[in-house]
Amino acid sequence: MSLRRGLAAVVLACVAALPAQAQQRLLSAGSEIAFTSRQMGVPVSGHFRSFDADIAFDPQRPELARIRIGIDMASVTLASTEVETELAQPGWFDSRRKPRASFVSDTVRPLGGGRFEVGGKLTIKDVTRTIVVPVTLAAADGATAASGSFKLARLDFRIGDGEWGDTSLVANEVQVRFRLLLAGVAAP
Repeated sequence: MSLRRGLAAVVLACVAALPAQAQQRLLSAGSEIAFTSRQMGVPVSGHFRSFDADIAFDPQRPELARIRIGIDMASVTLASTEVETELAQPGWFDSRRKPRASFVSDTVRPLGGGRFEVGGKLTIKDVTRTIVVPVTLAAADGATAASGSFKLARLDFRIGDGEWGDTSLVANEVQVRFRLLLAGVAAP
């Protein structure tokens, strides 16, 4: 075998050994990031229409995972365009000056049964906090669904600060729910 053929064989073997993770991607249809807060004790729910994700995840080797999720804060949808307009203001999402929120993982811990704890940094309005999110993987619609929920304190991220900082009007706790439909990620 010539040196050239030998090198070509090594390169092809290396390419073939690359993980399927390079083909992993978010399927927008069927994916959702939603939230529920309380205003004067009444639940108010909304969701984001636009978000993206870069995923490199093998359920058999979760410690090597890399997960990045970006959210277009101006894509928020609620029951009222008046409320959506208010959320774009500096005291709330400030989506004109701070258009994106992000989550970047730094740890993934398996819990068994397709469940994982994903730790990382959540950044909203240039405020970064460490969070741990429970995630369940399950086969869904020819892909894999990663779903879960977690609570965040809106005032930790300066959301609704100032005159809206009174938590008797708008609760500090926000329940975030997500379902990310992923192609190329094996269900455990």
